[in-house]
Amino acid sequence: MSTAVTSLPAPARGAFGRLLARPSVYLLIILAAQLMVVLDGTIVNVALPHIQASLGFSGTGLSWVLNIYVLAFGGLLLLGARAGDLLGRRRVFLAGLALFTLSSMLGGLATSSTTLLVARALQGVGAALAAPSALSLLTAAFAPGAARVRALAMYTAVSAAGGAIGLVAGGLLTELVSWRWVMFVNVPIGVVVALLARVVVAETPVRTGRLDVAGALTSTFGMTGLVLGLVEAGASGWASAATLVPLIAGAALLVAFVRIEGRAAEPIVPLRLLLGVTRSSANAARGLIYAGMFGVFFFLTQFLQEVQGYSPLRAGLAFLPMPVSIFLASQLTSRVLVRRYAPRTIVLVGAALVGAGLLVASRIAPTWGYLDVAGVLVLIGSGSGLSFVTLTSLSLEGVTPADAGAASGLVNVSQQLGAALGLAVLVNVFATATGHAQFGGSADPAAAARRLDSLVHGLHVAYGVGSLFALAAVALVAVTGRSRRDDADFDLSFEDEALAELAG
Repeated sequence: MSTAVTSLPAPARGAFGRLLARPSVYLLIILAAQLMVVLDGTIVNVALPHIQASLGFSGTGLSWVLNIYVLAFGGLLLLGARAGDLLGRRRVFLAGLALFTLSSMLGGLATSSTTLLVARALQGVGAALAAPSALSLLTAAFAPGAARVRALAMYTAVSAAGGAIGLVAGGLLTELVSWRWVMFVNVPIGVVVALLARVVVAETPVRTGRLDVAGALTSTFGMTGLVLGLVEAGASGWASAATLVPLIAGAALLVAFVRIEGRAAEPIVPLRLLLGVTRSSANAARGLIYAGMFGVFFFLTQFLQEVQGYSPLRAGLAFLPMPVSIFLASQLTSRVLVRRYAPRTIVLVGAALVGAGLLVASRIAPTWGYLDVAGVLVLIGSGSGLSFVTLTSLSLEGVTPADAGAASGLVNVSQQLGAALGLAVLVNVFATATGHAQFGGSADPAAAARRLDSLVHGLHVAYGVGSLFALAAVALVAVTGRSRRDDADFDLSFEDEALAELAG
């Protein structure tokens, strides 16, 4: 198996050097880095009530603990991939790991909400640098064939399991130690991974070209402005300056982004990728589904702990039916369904199941048992697993090899930005429906009962709106998708080709 790895530097001599030269050590480094990045998207969810109580977040402000990471990660992901091309993937990978590790330490030490949000934003930047370089280093190191297939399979498994691991780890750390350890846990892992990577991972050849910094910044800050405006609308009203200024600024920056990408010699998002109806609708549908799903994590973790009295660990474990359902449904799709049904049919059924799960969640009540919660999670997880495998391939349909890396990146970007915008809308809706009532408030029994009624009503409305996102995805695919299997050009192997192109 030693011939499978092609980009190891010469390690130190002796038994330790021989150990480091093993391909399994190289793969372990990449998988550990990917796990940290994926895990941090969910590990803070279970800790949210404790973070709110410790640092004094408002109900709407609490959503930024999730959103600011997602926005920085998704908005700068394509720039991070391009930086690896031009500056060397090992160098960018190590820089991303260092930033992610240091910002995790900062977040764990935070004594104010502002400090924590700055740390989460820096984590997102570090993740945007490390994640694409990690994947590129993996596919560049393992030669095409069985070795690469196995490595990519393990990478995909870690990516899929990371969300579930994050929820369980977040609950365990919050309950046994402190919410701060959902941040601190990255520090020893990041240090060890970085030290091993410096010895084991060799630098890749660099390309000539330019970084589209202006495009990355205008898109990231533009989306941030829209999210900020939507969140502030729930707290301050639509007519307030706190709402209108970021909304207008965000829209203006996104217009500037389109103009920059149209003129840039090497744009991070070639506009031609947005012209294909099938690709654009697939990415948009993916974003819409995530827009509805992300609210499940945010609101349900608070409901389980603050209303139903779950411990943090029990709340984290309660979510396990969702990732299990996603895994099983995705395996069923890739191994069986794609050979029997048209892609559009699979996506329609999947998105409809997500919408059905959110509709059921819109009837949530304090008297619900765990089987009711698990039923919602299974519906949403199964629908997601059916949809995402198919949508990934449709998002890459007709892409030329020169654009494969950017097209693959757009799949992840649409997912991250859809989640951020969706959560902002749902937080706004929830705040408006509840009259700004918050989870975890203290009051006399009569006031507590009224607050609980208000919170449950807000969940009904928020999940109802979330179901509309999924139904919008159904409508979009129904209108723009192709009905004939032979027209869909559905080929799951193209995703591997796109990943290889991203690796250069």
